Amino acid sequence: MAEMEEFDIENHEREVKKRLRQRRVRGKQVHLKHIHTFCRFLLGSILIVGTYYFLKLPGWYINPEAFAHSDSEVIKLLNNRIVPDEKIYTLMSGFQPEGTPIFIQKTDELKKLLLELPPVEDVYIRRYAFPARMDLIFRERIPAITISPDIGNQPVAYFTQDGTLVGREYAPYIVNFHTLLVLSYGNRGDDYHKWNKERVDDLLEFAKYVESYSKENVEYIDFRNPDDVYVKISSLKIRLGKFDQTAFDRVQKLSAILPEIKLMDTRIKYLDLRWKDPYLKLE
Repeated sequence: MAEMEEFDIENHEREVKKRLRQRRVRGKQVHLKHIHTFCRFLLGSILIVGTYYFLKLPGWYINPEAFAHSDSEVIKLLNNRIVPDEKIYTLMSGFQPEGTPIFIQKTDELKKLLLELPPVEDVYIRRYAFPARMDLIFRERIPAITISPDIGNQPVAYFTQDGTLVGREYAPYIVNFHTLLVLSYGNRGDDYHKWNKERVDDLLEFAKYVESYSKENVEYIDFRNPDDVYVKISSLKIRLGKFDQTAFDRVQKLSAILPEIKLMDTRIKYLDLRWKDPYLKLE
């Protein structure tokens, strides 16, 4: 009996020690869990606060004064060959950017504002940070026809390839573009303000047609009287008459007539192609 009691006591002591070890292990696990929870909370708080202050850094925000004072270091203009920088900055002077970081700032309103410029076909806006800035990349309509009331006068308007009429304000800035000069008063007969893309295409096609048969450049088309149109090529003036589909047929005669005219030793006022048989008007 004494041996049994001694055996039970030993088992009991071992069981007590085992449970004490398990309790200490669970205590440490609970303590570590609390430490982990606190560390996650602390890191989360630091991350939130850090993100807040990081997003508040000046490098994320465009200074609104950059639009009002033409700051090319912040707002850079690219590819605007016709519209002067000053006009673009003046237009943007009243623009108020959103008070948000550059990477989430919407640019639709700024683009809509810039598209009000008649020569501008589209605008691409690139955004950069640190420091916050923008590149405005312009795609301008290509000038095709210049309108002037007379030879030697400043252009009063021009048409682009897509048929858009651009007024006097921008006409002086297209000198680096090759355009067809058309003389027109714009207040009688065939008013150029009423021309559409089809009319623009017809005039451009006709000029190429004349150059093809004459082998000379067209200097201008005198459209001041739509019923009595003149065309000036390098060597002489052509009286075309009414500008209609038959004008293309009448121009075909140039390939046969011009070589003979160049052999003549007389001063010619113009070549008249209004009739079936062309004739020369001498000075």
